[in-house]
Amino acid sequence: MDKKVRVRFAPSPTGGLHLGGVRTVLFNYLFAKHHGGDFIVRIEDTDQTRFVAGAEAYIFECLAWCGLTPDESPLHGGPHAPYRQSERKAMYSQYAMQLVQNGQAYYAFDTPEELDAKRKEFPNFQYNYQHRTGLRNSLMLSEAETQLLLQNGTPWVIRIKMPDNEDIRFTDMIRGDVHFNSSQSDDKVLLKADGMPTYHLAVVVDDYLMQITHAFRGEEWLPSAPVHVLLWQYLFGLQHMPQWAHLPLILKPDGNGKLSKRDGDRLGFPVFAMNWTDPRTNDFAQGFRERGFLPEAFVNMLAMLGWNDGTGQEIFSLPELIERFSMDRVHKGGAKFDFEKAKWFNQEWIKNTPVQHYSAQVKLLFEQAGILITNDTQFETVLHLVKERCIVLNDFVQQAAFFFATPQNIDIAAIKPKWDEKKNQFFLELIRAFELTTLWQHDELEKELKEMAAAHQLKPGELMLPLRIMLVGGKFGPGVFDIAGIIGREATISRITHTLQLLQA
Repeated sequence: MDKKVRVRFAPSPTGGLHLGGVRTVLFNYLFAKHHGGDFIVRIEDTDQTRFVAGAEAYIFECLAWCGLTPDESPLHGGPHAPYRQSERKAMYSQYAMQLVQNGQAYYAFDTPEELDAKRKEFPNFQYNYQHRTGLRNSLMLSEAETQLLLQNGTPWVIRIKMPDNEDIRFTDMIRGDVHFNSSQSDDKVLLKADGMPTYHLAVVVDDYLMQITHAFRGEEWLPSAPVHVLLWQYLFGLQHMPQWAHLPLILKPDGNGKLSKRDGDRLGFPVFAMNWTDPRTNDFAQGFRERGFLPEAFVNMLAMLGWNDGTGQEIFSLPELIERFSMDRVHKGGAKFDFEKAKWFNQEWIKNTPVQHYSAQVKLLFEQAGILITNDTQFETVLHLVKERCIVLNDFVQQAAFFFATPQNIDIAAIKPKWDEKKNQFFLELIRAFELTTLWQHDELEKELKEMAAAHQLKPGELMLPLRIMLVGGKFGPGVFDIAGIIGREATISRITHTLQLLQA
């Protein structure tokens, strides 16, 4: 590529970050880094009526958690600042005026009431070549009438004048040749009377001024493409237009339509990167982070929604994704979201990542459950023992709490059916043997139990389940002697004694 690659993610600060938005960030980031380019975040906050307090900070926290750090943004600065469109307001008017002067846009003075009347008069009404002649705009008014309305402060907007029956084409990096008939598009508003641009004008002007070379966005933006192509042609020349790629949607698990928060609520899984509470409605949405996902697993999972490298490999680190990523491997069709597959990615990352990488986060989960961890080395040993049983980070508490706190509930019902006085005597003697054992470690404890089992004419296998339940409370956990070795002599004997008392009750 001749020019340095520059891509941008341009969210509106209107709410939580849907996993489709994070995937758009990811594909932008991977493409830029693969080509040694820059990844820019630009906040598109021109519609102040939709602005939500805290949403911008939330977006940047999500990106930081995912490890997708921008090269330029409102937080990180850069040579093309400011990176919030509301702070760039002064620079848009000149481009709108240029379009008006060239006859490619016009002033429209219609009131909301007048437009509502047209919508009632004409089903599927659009402000376009068919209807603009019957409306109040500078195409139908004389120059003198237009100027008088402007001087009198009559509310106005500037609309693009879409040509009638013109073929508009561009090449999409995913979809190939895409073309539209201009008659299908309405005359979009470009600038409002307060000087604030709409998305359509701002995105084109900012992409030009920020020297964006490639623009990746969701396929829902395809209907706006004809307007944007014309704006590039009119203002800057098509040779400066970024290469576009319209990404496929992330679909509901059944494939019928775009995945939404409502689907997540209904089916019991998150669709946002992190927890989000809407300050206007108090509506809460759980995030993948709080559900116990590692960011590496979340990013890996998102990359595989609509892309693969053709080898069948599924587990990728971020550096590997950067190395392998190419837009020609992005699918045209939508990708079904599968939460079971998402959990599989997380389980693989938990199993194959050193526990030191996530021990601090898991330690917080234990503290939230009321279990204080005082020995970090022992804690990491325990995490390593149980990590293959954990699908999400929150599972560590259930799988390992008994190492640090005496179980509150013992599954006596699982022991009783095969319990007898012979086994009771065995465990009473095992307590005395454990009290006298000099080396409190895995191999010594196992040897002690097996030798005593032989002396009592019992099979070790029929003693292991009761011992496990005595130590952990249920039928789960790693090796019994690993557990005993870590919790220590006093706790092991105390838990066996307590369970024997329950069995006698």
